[in-house]
Amino acid sequence: MSNNEHDGEPIRGLPGYLPAGEHILWQGSPDWRTLARSAMKAHWVALYFGGLVTWNLVNGLATSRPIDEIAMTAVFSLLAGLVCVGLLVGYAWANARTTVYTLTNKRFVLRHGVALSKCFNIPYPTIASAQLKVDAKGVGDIPISLGGGAKIAYPHLWPHARPWKFVSPQPMMRALPDAAAVAERLSAQLQIAARAADKPFVAESARAATVRPGLAKPSDGQPATA
Repeated sequence: MSNNEHDGEPIRGLPGYLPAGEHILWQGSPDWRTLARSAMKAHWVALYFGGLVTWNLVNGLATSRPIDEIAMTAVFSLLAGLVCVGLLVGYAWANARTTVYTLTNKRFVLRHGVALSKCFNIPYPTIASAQLKVDAKGVGDIPISLGGGAKIAYPHLWPHARPWKFVSPQPMMRALPDAAAVAERLSAQLQIAARAADKPFVAESARAATVRPGLAKPSDGQPATA
């Protein structure tokens, strides 16, 4: 029998059954390798400990310390680095495994959490804008700016939050292998929501990779945990 805490979900990634007239358009999860690098900064931690090991070796030889003492210090630094990087990579893998991004024809749903599961429902009318940032491999992030007074605390979103946006936190779909295609789907739904709310839709240039449907008042209330 599986112990997965999400086994009881009526629909994967969703807090309940979809109401009549709502259906799933797309579901996906982050790439754990990219998440380890972009969110956990595992590569920087690896570089730090690599530099520390090099410094211990060079400094030890320069000060004529015993070889066994130099080697022991370098080994301890190396082991500490492996443990730290391993924990970061392991958390990135677990987080990617327990994260599901869902686009329906009515809302964006973010379900994540390794130890404590959280689920946020964000109706499209509460989205003020969405941006796309893609790397050379096509893996990218889609930060979402909330409008209409909707707000979710940064700690509740992390690591699925736009970095450094503490005052006005922005949910973010991170490390998506098919980010551009997902952005197109989201853009289409934001246009539909903007027309339904009788708000002008403005799509910025592809270079800016920003979609702005205009500010619309929430029709289904503010985003809330389930």
